[in-house]
Amino acid sequence: MSFHIVIPARYASSRLPGKPLREIAGKPMIAHVIDNALQSDAERIIVATDDERILEATADFPVESCLTSERHNSGTERIHEVIEKFNLADETIIVNMQGDEPLMPGACLNQVGHALARDSQAEMATLSTPAESVEELFDWNVIKLVRDHEDNALYFSRAPIPWDREAFRESTPTLNDFGHFHRHIGLYAYRAGFVKQYIAWGSCALERIESLEQLRVLYHGRRIKVVTAEQIPGPGVNTEEELQRVASILSGQQPA
Repeated sequence: MSFHIVIPARYASSRLPGKPLREIAGKPMIAHVIDNALQSDAERIIVATDDERILEATADFPVESCLTSERHNSGTERIHEVIEKFNLADETIIVNMQGDEPLMPGACLNQVGHALARDSQAEMATLSTPAESVEELFDWNVIKLVRDHEDNALYFSRAPIPWDREAFRESTPTLNDFGHFHRHIGLYAYRAGFVKQYIAWGSCALERIESLEQLRVLYHGRRIKVVTAEQIPGPGVNTEEELQRVASILSGQQPA
């Protein structure tokens, strides 16, 4: 049940320019990402970037690197270019490990890669973890999901789903049971052939409304297998504040 990891690493981030090269605990963020990827079972790791400086930062690691277009709108589009450049077979399983996730455990990478390999009916695999607070449920930056009895995703949303009619009618809702609520962890595995299909579809109304690209898959009636994460990843990095938080975690000054 082998899989590849592709790490999209974009230099031109609007909120944190040069993000993959920002220093955390003495080395660039992309180095921490690669270190975690190397802890997985992946048979091949490819860094896909839009900048020569990021290529240079990966030169001393036992991974491959690929210079890709600056015009991609998502990591999936960048991975599609990698599939074409490396002529990857359609059945190749690819784990999309974002270049701004320096605290993503190798165990999570293994989970999504192996989950997709075990399920020939699913087009993608991803992770979730139980929600822990009402505040989290109503935070639009925290993506929620619901799944069916076979652990296939039914829907992803920035809204609190499923809607607890009784609890949420209160002005300050409280919940005694969080068992129905799951937070999405944005780590994906998919087969190379499906990525080509996904790109050919183009965006759909649901993904544009919620700004969640995985909804394109459900809109077209395809399956996404959801696995409960064995380890909870630390925070990703999108802002200067998040960068400093991750730096504190990696230096041991703050718990994950």
